[in-house]
Amino acid sequence: MPKVPILMPQLGESIAEATVLRLLAAVGDTVEADQEIFEVETNKATMGVTTSCGGVIDSILVQEGQDVVVGANMALIEATEEEIERSGATPLGADGTIPQLEMSPETVPEPAAGKKDHAHFQTSGEYIEESSLKVQASVRGLPVPVGMKGAHYLSPRMKARMDELGLTASDIAFIVGSGAGGRVTIDDLESFLEYVEGWPSRPASHMRRSVADSMRRSWTRPIASAGRPIYMDPIITHRRNHPRKPGVTLYFVRALALALAESPECAGYLVGGRILTPKAIDIGVAARVADGVMVPVMRSVNEHSLDELIDEYNKNVAQARNRRLDAKYQQGGIATVTNFGGFGLTFASPMPLPSESLILGVGAVSKVPVWSEEVEAFIPVSQANIVTSFDHRVVDGGDIGRLLQRVADYLQRPEYL
Repeated sequence: MPKVPILMPQLGESIAEATVLRLLAAVGDTVEADQEIFEVETNKATMGVTTSCGGVIDSILVQEGQDVVVGANMALIEATEEEIERSGATPLGADGTIPQLEMSPETVPEPAAGKKDHAHFQTSGEYIEESSLKVQASVRGLPVPVGMKGAHYLSPRMKARMDELGLTASDIAFIVGSGAGGRVTIDDLESFLEYVEGWPSRPASHMRRSVADSMRRSWTRPIASAGRPIYMDPIITHRRNHPRKPGVTLYFVRALALALAESPECAGYLVGGRILTPKAIDIGVAARVADGVMVPVMRSVNEHSLDELIDEYNKNVAQARNRRLDAKYQQGGIATVTNFGGFGLTFASPMPLPSESLILGVGAVSKVPVWSEEVEAFIPVSQANIVTSFDHRVVDGGDIGRLLQRVADYLQRPEYL
C-alpha cells in the first residue's frame, strides 16, 4: 500500500523547529485522519501533530526529546488508495521522495550568517515587521553568573569558537579576560569550560531559550523603571461583591488600557527619527508556565468593559498556562501587565518585551497605617506597589508619573471599569 508521511507542520509564524515531547501512538497502531500522533513543544506553546489520513503506522522516524525542523518527515502511514483520495493526503513519490511542505517566508531557514528574526510592531497605520539579527541562545546549559567584567572585542577566532559552542557575547560577559584591555581570550574561555566541566546542568528548553533571547534584545534599549503605591481596598471590595470574581490582574489590565488610550505615546516606538503611536490598545498578560512565561494578548481592551473581558481573560490565561494558547493571541501587544505580587514580591523591575515599550508590574498587597484627617487617627489600609519599566528613548519620567496617576485613579473607582 502507498505510504503517507507525517511532516512537522509550521506551528506558528517564525517557528522553524519544535521538540518532540511525547509519542502518542506506536508502530502498528491503526489511526484515523486528524488524530494526534505527536505532542511537540515550540518556544511559544505545546501543540499536537496530527495525521492527514487514516491508516496503519508503518514507522516512526523521531524520538522523544528530539528537535525536528519544519517540513521534516516524522512518521510513515500505510493507507489505502481510497483513503488517500478521500482525505486528499499526499503519499510518497514513486522514487520515495517526500512532498514539500509550504512554509511562510519567516519560517524558511536562511544561511546562518544572514539569519533573521522578526518582531511584530503596531504602527499608526498597520502592523509592520522590523527585522534584526537573531541572537542565538545558549544551548550547552552553562552557568551564567553576572557582575564581572568581560571583553567588548572578540577576535575572529574567538567568535568561531563561540559559534561552535552556541555561545553569545552575553554568555561570556562574566569571564575576567587576561588579554589587552580585559579582552577574553580563547585560553580564558577554554579554562572556564574546563573549570565547569562536570557541573550539574540540563538542556535549556525552547521556552527558556526564547525568554533569554527576548530579554537580551530588550536590554539593548535604555530601560528605566518608576513606581508608586496604590490603595487596593476598592478593588478588594468590588471583587468580593462581584458575582463572577474577576481576576485581580484584569483590573490593572483594564485601568492601564484606559490610561494608555489617553496617552498612547507612552507605549510608542522609536524608529529612526519617528515615534510611532499604537493604533490599538492591545494589552498582554504575563502568565507563568513551566520554565518560562507566556503573554496572551487581549485586543482593544479600552473598548470593552471589565465584565466583557472576564471570559476572554480567563480563557487566554488558562490556555497560556497549559501552553495551548492560539497563535493569534501570542503577538501584537503594545504593553504587558505582570502580577509579581503572586510570588510575595512587593517590588520588582519587570522587563518589557522587545516588541513593546512598556510593562506594568503589580506587587503583593500589604496592610499599612495611613493617617485619616476625618477620624484624626491612623487606619489600616491595603496597599500595593505598581511599577512600570519603559523605553526611556520614547518617554520620560514625568509622562510615566502621570500615566501611573491615571492608572491609580481608575483603580480607585473599579465600578466604572
